[in-house]
Amino acid sequence: MIWHPYQQMKNMKEPYKVEKAEGVYLYTDKGKVIDSVSSWWSNIHGYNNSEINEAIENQLKKFAHVMLGGLTHEAAEKLSNKLADMLPGDLDYCFYSDSGSVAVEVALKMALQYFMNKDETQRTMVLALKNAYHGDTFKAMEVGDDEDYHFVLKAYGESKNVVHIPTEIGEIEKAFEKYHSRLNSFIVEPLLQGAGGMRMYDISFLKRARELCDKYGVLLIFDEVATGFGRTGVRFVADLVLPDIIVLGKALTGGYIGHAVTVANKKVYDAFYDDDPNHALMHGPTFMGNAIACSAALKSIEIFERENYIGKIKKIEEITRREMEGFNDERIKEIRIMGGCVCIEVVDQKNIEGYQDFAFKRGVFSRPFLKYIYAMVPYIIEEKELIKVLDTMKLWFQQ
Repeated sequence: MIWHPYQQMKNMKEPYKVEKAEGVYLYTDKGKVIDSVSSWWSNIHGYNNSEINEAIENQLKKFAHVMLGGLTHEAAEKLSNKLADMLPGDLDYCFYSDSGSVAVEVALKMALQYFMNKDETQRTMVLALKNAYHGDTFKAMEVGDDEDYHFVLKAYGESKNVVHIPTEIGEIEKAFEKYHSRLNSFIVEPLLQGAGGMRMYDISFLKRARELCDKYGVLLIFDEVATGFGRTGVRFVADLVLPDIIVLGKALTGGYIGHAVTVANKKVYDAFYDDDPNHALMHGPTFMGNAIACSAALKSIEIFERENYIGKIKKIEEITRREMEGFNDERIKEIRIMGGCVCIEVVDQKNIEGYQDFAFKRGVFSRPFLKYIYAMVPYIIEEKELIKVLDTMKLWFQQ
């Protein structure tokens, strides 16, 4: 049987069974619904995109996968060159993996070994944000701050190597003042914290973070697995504030297949580029640089740039702000909107119990969690479809 994610299997309700998918729609055995969460925020072009399908088919005729250990191939080389051209600054050095969580692990390993290679062995600590989510693998859980993972604290106690702070400039200044000599990195989901509750914060915090990282020689890591490729309204938050390492996943392949990349700048790369074999980055996921995934990513990026997706996202935000303007209810704590994301936070978790089935019956697939109803729609969504998603969210509070 399938062991489903984030789910108590003993009392799980029967999942919706998808039979096909097209555009923004999932066709299930119980009806057609708009996917308002883009398959965990990854499916930016909608389903069954003919161009990405063709790119995958063409690659499949050559080969599906070869390892990158001692081998290379055209799709991985082209994607690396494209990302180097696309990303700001000297974020040029691409290390591939098969999921965002693993790509975060790679970034954290890079940051630690960067200083070990330089014999700065006291730099063992990581600064992170409260309410952070960076994935489900162990180091990603450690730098995250998700209550679902607090069983680890019960087992091992609090980590002595991670400090969590709120997104307040005063707090980051105090943290750097206290820990700077022991920090190797500061990792953030820039501007938008996803699984921590779609929390949004100001760019001024990241600008100050960059200044402090520069002052104290700490590496700044942007986990843009969720925010990359336009979700906040800009291509990458790295276009606004330049990190030393950026992590991309989810929309990298247009939501077609699991793949991720950790991209480092020259300063980081040069700390590993050495005659000493012990200075090499000893990491190598079996499916890193998978040829099918690289081919899908190249076509996804081509479509993203050619079809002015940033303009589409700005339109999504504009419509969302218009439709949600003035809407409120005593059960609502806050409504947050940024780029291609809208979130309604309620006062009590009980206020949204039953929303998923309510939305499904009205033609919208949603996946609320904790105290949050949210939407992160595919960028190709039509205005009437987006309004249907937003109206469904509002109708829940008007019944």
